[in-house]
Formats: sequence, C-alpha cells, structure tokens
Amino acid sequence: MKTLTPMHLADSYLLNPTNPIVVNLIGAGGTGSQMLTALARMNHSLIALGHAGLYLNLYDDDTVTTANQGRQLFADCEVGLHKSVALINRINRFFGTDWKAVTKPFGTANLNTLPDKGKANIYISCVDTVAARYDIAAALDSLEDYGSEDRSKPLYWMDMGNSKNTGQMILSTIGFIKQPNSKLYRTVPNLPTVTEELGEQLENVNDNNEPSCSLAEALEKQDLFINSTLANMAASLLWKLFREGMTDTRGFFLNLANFKSQPIKVG
Repeated sequence: MKTLTPMHLADSYLLNPTNPIVVNLIGAGGTGSQMLTALARMNHSLIALGHAGLYLNLYDDDTVTTANQGRQLFADCEVGLHKSVALINRINRFFGTDWKAVTKPFGTANLNTLPDKGKANIYISCVDTVAARYDIAAALDSLEDYGSEDRSKPLYWMDMGNSKNTGQMILSTIGFIKQPNSKLYRTVPNLPTVTEELGEQLENVNDNNEPSCSLAEALEKQDLFINSTLANMAASLLWKLFREGMTDTRGFFLNLANFKSQPIKVG
C-alpha cells in the first residue's frame, strides 16, 4: 500500500480572503526589522496577483540606539525613536500601506488594550527571550476559540529565534485547521508550537537580553547576516503557503557558519 506524503493544507481564508489578512509581527529588532520588509514585499506582490493582501501591526516598545544600526535596519535620524514607529513610518511611505506601529509589547498582561484585543490571522514572533515565547503562547491560547468570523480568526503562529550563527523557525497552527479530503496526501490539521516542539530545550536556555553598547559588541552576540537569512527563509515558507496553498515543511534549523539548513517536515 502506498504511503501518502504528510501535508498541511492552508486554511481556505488565507487563499481567498474578503479582507486583508491581519498579521501581528511581534518584535522589531534584528529579525523583526528584516521580516517587516519581506512582508511588505509579499503584500505588494499578493495584491498584484489579485489577493486582498496583508494588514500588519508591529509590536515593540524598544527604542533605537546606535548599537542597533548596521545589523538592524535603522538610520542615524531614527536613533531615539521607537523601533516600531521608525520602521512602520518608512514602510508606509515607501509602499503606500497604512500599517500600524504599537509601542508596547504583545502579551497576556495587556492583551485587552491592544488593537482589536490582539486578534490577528497570523502571528510572527521575533523575540529574544524564552519567557516572551511562553507569554505569547499563553496569549494565543486565550484567543484560540475567539469568535467564528474569518476576518478575526487566529490561524497560524510563526516563531523565529537565533544565536550568533544559528537559528530556527517553526510554523504552527493555532488549534486545528480543517483539512479537505485528499487522496494524494495525508493531511495534517495541527502543527505543534515552538513551546511544544522545543519545550525541553527552551527550559534549559538562560535568558540574557542585556542591550549592547556598540555595534561591535552586538556582532559578538549575533552575526551580521543571520537575521536577514532567517527572515528571508521564513518569508519564503509563508509565501509558498499563500501561493501553493499547502506545505510539507513546517520550519527549519539554520547554521550559517557552515551554510547548512535542515527542514522540519510536517509529520
């Protein structure tokens, strides 16, 4: 008997929405600033292809320092501004979007004060600490069963994290995504979260999110191109989900020191 390939088929609303897909991008640092640009390019391309495109909220309460320049996408004139405000203003001017900067963290403590109470179709986290990931997971748990309207239904969570030369991305579903009957694939309705997938490893991580005093010090912690490589690979997987409506890959591990990547397959 032939074994069917495991495959996750995208929620139908992702492919043919009546409104722009709402994205909450959490974190505007090294990876988040790069991911924002990738999402803006994706939005422009989706609209050109007849899709409703994306609407994005960027969450970050941090401000720009000189140590952020170079590895992150900030100019001299933006030092002292909120990262989220500087980036969103630039993206809106360049692409003509009306995306929103939110100068507060995304989490359980202030969920009710966030735009639309934190609801979105896709969540993308680019945060520095394990605690922040668990807090996001708890927030999404509380939103999982919220309402039935497609325009505000939480569907996917994409999490990215990295060290100096290595990183990973994990795409998960928020609950179960209804799968159509298929004779070609073994469809998988639920993709585990980063806290479920890497819980044991995360618990052994020592959170250290102390700010760097200079770009040189920052580059000792994270190499120059790890963030952009990670963001572009993650954006490519999300783009595939939009364009092909399915994926047999739900993430990857990346080692930029030896230029190797290892996909995480849907199982």
